[in-house]
Amino acid sequence: MKPIQSAPCLLPDPQTMSITCHYDIAIIGGGIQGVAVAQAAAAHGYDVLVLEKTALAAGTSSRSSKLIHGGLRYLESGQFSLVRESLKERAALLRLAPSLVSLQPFYIPVYDQTLRNPLTIRAGLSLYALLAGLGQGSGFRSIPRSRWGTLDGISIRGLKHIFQYWDAQTDDQALTRAIMHSASSLGAELRCPAELIHATIYEDICEIEFLENDRRYQCTAGALVNAAGPWINQVAERISPALPSYPVELVQGTHLILEGKLDRGCYYLESPQDQRAIFAMPWKQHILLGTTETVFRGDPEKVLPLKAEENYLLGCFRYYFPDHSAKVLDRFSGLRVLPASHNTPFSRSRETHLQPDSLQSPRVVGIYGGKLTVCRATARKVLHTLRLSLPVRTPRADVSQLPLKIP
Repeated sequence: MKPIQSAPCLLPDPQTMSITCHYDIAIIGGGIQGVAVAQAAAAHGYDVLVLEKTALAAGTSSRSSKLIHGGLRYLESGQFSLVRESLKERAALLRLAPSLVSLQPFYIPVYDQTLRNPLTIRAGLSLYALLAGLGQGSGFRSIPRSRWGTLDGISIRGLKHIFQYWDAQTDDQALTRAIMHSASSLGAELRCPAELIHATIYEDICEIEFLENDRRYQCTAGALVNAAGPWINQVAERISPALPSYPVELVQGTHLILEGKLDRGCYYLESPQDQRAIFAMPWKQHILLGTTETVFRGDPEKVLPLKAEENYLLGCFRYYFPDHSAKVLDRFSGLRVLPASHNTPFSRSRETHLQPDSLQSPRVVGIYGGKLTVCRATARKVLHTLRLSLPVRTPRADVSQLPLKIP
């Protein structure tokens, strides 16, 4: 790292604070969004610092549905660009991280009372395949009635049709670690556990104070990326001058780990209670069931699965798999950052929102929302947003060609 050159840090009490280097970009948050920005920035040649207060993927990035997918249901709300981008990123991750991201068969059963009829689902799957570019994992088919009885004991009462298509599954925590490992190999510096205390933004520099091992440090950076996920607004409050606000709500998604196995693949189910999408998937020799969408108000540190959410998910699972054990082995909840709205969480946009402190010469960018699948695409957009505020550097690597694997 080069020494501090412009707008040097204020001289602290040497007994209480240490001075570190100057960085081109400092990133707050070691979830999937933060590490993806770190990898992209380091590959671009920038000096990068990541501050993570707990552990890599300690929050939502280890509590997701573990899917690398296009988002079939987003077609209904017209989010075609998001689906296209997601499917492009799915193809890239299948190529770059074959040990972490794998295609899985997904089954959509259609019953007498299913909201969407077979023609509608067929049309959606056709568009999904088209947006995927008719490449790997883009096809779909109907499962003949003679094979319905082989699909993990799924109920055939009132069953009219079963479609099978392909999407991908990952270990979200392992993928986060792999991307950070790639970023580190390119020179990015991770400090963990390290928590932002305060950042002051000037016209040409950011002054940053953080706490690591009970010791205060100070550094400077050309730009600051707030990738704190559910804590994004708490981090924003530690930045001055005050940043433009973006109204959001935290939405809790709960998953259950059930006893037993699903041998044939993943199931895209329609909740009989409210017609929401529910996934039942194989996960580490057990069954992963999720997710819910409950508006959360409180401290993100204290998010916990609700009994009502567990009952909701188990009711759906028992409806479709009446002969399976529904014994809960574990449960977890993550928080999504969604635009504030009077609409139900299920119907809100999943597009990522980037909030800069200035449109002309941004020094700070906040990442609001963000899908696991498109983290690398989001990182490219963050760098594009900050391009006028960053120095010219010689690229170290091409992210599109960098393999990802657990160290």
